[in-house]
Order: sequence, then C-alpha cells, then structure tokens
Amino acid sequence: MHPEGTVYGTVGEADVALRYSTLEQEYEAIRNRAAVFDLSGVRLIEVTGDGATEYAQRVLARDVEYLTDERCMTSLVLDAEGTVVDQVVVWGREDGLLLESSVGFGDRLLEHLRAQAGDDVTITDRTGELALFALEGPYAWGVVGRLIDAELAALPFESVVDTTWDGEEIVFARTGSTAEYGYKVIVSADSAEKLWHKAVAEAAPAGYEALELAMLEVRQPVVRHEAGSADIVEMGANWLVDITKEDFLGRDAVLAAFNAPAKRRTIGFSGGESVPEPGTPVTIGGERVGEVVHAVRSIALDAPLGLARVEPDVAAAGLTLSVGDAEVTTLTSPYITPKSWSTPII
Repeated sequence: MHPEGTVYGTVGEADVALRYSTLEQEYEAIRNRAAVFDLSGVRLIEVTGDGATEYAQRVLARDVEYLTDERCMTSLVLDAEGTVVDQVVVWGREDGLLLESSVGFGDRLLEHLRAQAGDDVTITDRTGELALFALEGPYAWGVVGRLIDAELAALPFESVVDTTWDGEEIVFARTGSTAEYGYKVIVSADSAEKLWHKAVAEAAPAGYEALELAMLEVRQPVVRHEAGSADIVEMGANWLVDITKEDFLGRDAVLAAFNAPAKRRTIGFSGGESVPEPGTPVTIGGERVGEVVHAVRSIALDAPLGLARVEPDVAAAGLTLSVGDAEVTTLTSPYITPKSWSTPII
C-alpha cells in the first residue's frame, strides 16, 4: 500500500514506515494540515471473559472499572517492580476491552498479559484481523468529515463510536498523541487497503519518524526512549497512573517512588548545534547533574530538542545547562504550541 521510495526501519520488534517522503514534508502536514498514519506497528489485543474487568483493573495502572464501550483512555502497564511494560490505549468494548500497544512493544505486552491471565480471562491477538489508522493535524476534522462522517469530527475527546464506512463496520475514536486534532479508525484487515488509499487522497501519509518528533514536542511519552530503569516519577508519567486505585500490578513500587526522597526528574531542553546522544552528560559549572535521555532536531524550533534526567533541584524551566560542550536552556512543556489549539472545528 505504501508509495515507492518509502523508508522502513525497525522500532522494537516491528518493521515500520519511517518516512514516505521527507521528514519536513510530513511534519508540516501534522502541524499545519492533516496527516494519516499507518499504525500496523502496534498490536491490538482483546481481553474478554467473565473476569475481564477485574483482570483489567489489576494489570492497568489507571482505573477502567467503569470504562464503557463509548470511551477510550491511555494507561501504563507495569510489572510487579513498577517497571513500565508498555503504554497502551484502552478501548472499551461491549464484551471486554481492546488494548492498543505502543509501536514495536506488542510482543512484550502480549507476553505480559498472558502471563497474568487466569482461567476466567481470554487474551486474543486481533492484529492479523484488524488494521489501525490515525488522522492528526489542525484540519484532520475536515478529513474525517469528507472521508467518514462530519458529525464524528466534533466528538468529545476519548469518545468511541461503532459505525460503518463504505458498508464496512468500523470503530472510530477521537484520540491522538501529537496534541493536534486526532482520530483513530479500526477497520478489518480486508478493507485496510481501500481505506488507506482514500485517506491518503485527503491527507499526507506520515511515517513514524515524524510522529515521534511531534510526540516529543508536546511531551507525550515515548516508552522505548524513556522507560528503561526509571520509575514513573523520574519519567514524569504520573498522569498515566491512578494512585488512588486500591490495587494494581506495581502499585507498591509506585507508592514507594512517590514517598521516596526526591530523586531525578525529566526535563525538556533545547539548544546547541548537534543532536546529543543518549547518555551525554548534563552539567552546571562543570558539575554533572544528569544525562540526556533522548534528543532529536526539532523542525519547529530549528534546533536540537531533547529530554534530560537531572537532579530535582535543577528540574525547572528557564535554566541554562551544558549538554556535552553545548549550552542549552530547559523548557516547560509543551515545547511548541499546536495549531489545533487555536483552530476551531467548523
């Protein structure tokens, strides 16, 4: 389905389209028009059975007890030590839940879910049967109107609708990860090619490289770069955990992290000429205070943009630090202002 010249790469265990054209063109579509993403690098995993709700409450770090088939939400999945297994989108379904893995983390997530399931829970990998596409951008709502149904464009955030498209049953949600208007469509694998061709006639195809850049700019976590040995407090992923839940896998470790003396925190930074490698020392006056976690070159800022894990007393915006030999400034998130914040749906 992809155009000739598509550049592919490996993200986790998944082979994905990194670029269809150029990073600059695809990024421009995300931030100023509308982009379509082929999310075949994720896994779609169905959780059903008499014990599905209780099981989901235990394996998901956010509260999904009352998640209906008209809603979706984002949650972390943790192991018993509080280490991040994956960040998932949880789709409410009438007979259970559908979990959407991060790109390239599906095998790891599936293995973890199956290891935690009892006899009253069925874990089914639906990836081969279903395809997932996303539309994001300040004018993605117009694409939804022309492609599917104009009334769906203005759905409340994290709403889910079961509907039809071109005679085909689909599941449609208003959700995304770039802070622009975002929508996702789940369609049968048999109809994926037809939907893709119609979508790229209305929006520019964008690869995973542009998507990750746009996610970083609005401080949307990218698990493969940020998790590792860090706890959720160090990551700054507190919002993906419901600490008031009575029980979930990893809760004791999460509580310990919250109650422990202040440790390192993750802060955004920009500056310098070259993109620093992960692990590059972060210093103040020659004293090491942390290291780089992840960095790229931001098209909007026309400068390197990255995340650093630093001592808590310097985890603040507006400070001048040294990353390697370069002088950088720490930032408050989001690091750019999405155009969708000032673009009405009409």
